[in-house]
Parts: sequence; structure tokens; C-alpha cells
Amino acid sequence: MLPINLFFDSSALIAGIISDKGAARALLLLAEDRKLKISVSDQVIVEVERNIAKKIPKILHVAREMIRESNVIIYKDPSKEKVRDYLNWIDLDADVPILVSAIKIHVDYLVTLNTKHFLNNPQVTYRSGLRIGTPGDALSWVREQMKKIK
Repeated sequence: MLPINLFFDSSALIAGIISDKGAARALLLLAEDRKLKISVSDQVIVEVERNIAKKIPKILHVAREMIRESNVIIYKDPSKEKVRDYLNWIDLDADVPILVSAIKIHVDYLVTLNTKHFLNNPQVTYRSGLRIGTPGDALSWVREQMKKIK
């Protein structure tokens, strides 16, 4: 079986970087140990670096190192044409490339803390066909999958 592949949006990746505990950090550590894969898009990396540089600039170098050590796979953003095909799938246009990236990469789970546009909108899950949840939800799902593998 191929390794589990999770797509982190910027909120989940930042949570994993700035917290020394919690589900997002646990998932990053599992990726570091190559128990699963974490995928992101260029847009996610830009958002993470911009937000960390703005709010806690002292840890920007630590954030970059954690991303590298966790073996995060960075994919190119989808084209504007591709994004245009999905504009009505989610309420915020800025989140469309995130959703499209996760769909195109064929991830097992989209991990986010964005309740307004992802978690509280069941239509996003329905239209995309993705599992979408918080880092805690994803960690529970990953544990279930790992039990099945054993």
C-alpha cells in the first residue's frame, strides 16, 4: 500500500510549526519518520512564510527547517485556467487553488483549521470527493489506516 498522503493548508502547517504538541505537530513528526506524506502547494508555502514573517519573524528559519525535515512535498500551483473551472466549489476564491491542488494531487485527506470555508461547508467535501478535517480528525483517520496496515 502506498503511504498515506495528506494535504496541509497554511493554517494546518502553521499550527504544526508553532505548536510543540498537538495533532498537526504529530502529523509532521510522522512525515519526518516517513510514516506518511504531507503535500502542499507553492501557495501554501508563500502563505505560511508571509504569516510567520509578519507575526513571529524570529522563527521563520525554524519554520523552513521544519518543512524540510518533515519531507513536505511542494507542488506547483494549478493554472489559472484550471482554477477557473472550480470557482463555484468554495466560497472564498483565494481557497480555490488549495482545493484544486488537493484534488489534482489525489491526496487522501485535506487537513485544515479553516472552519468557515472548508470545515463548515459540506458542499466542499461533496463536490471535491476529499476527506476534509482538522489535524485532530486527520490524525484519528491516520491511526485507523495504520491499524489496517498492520
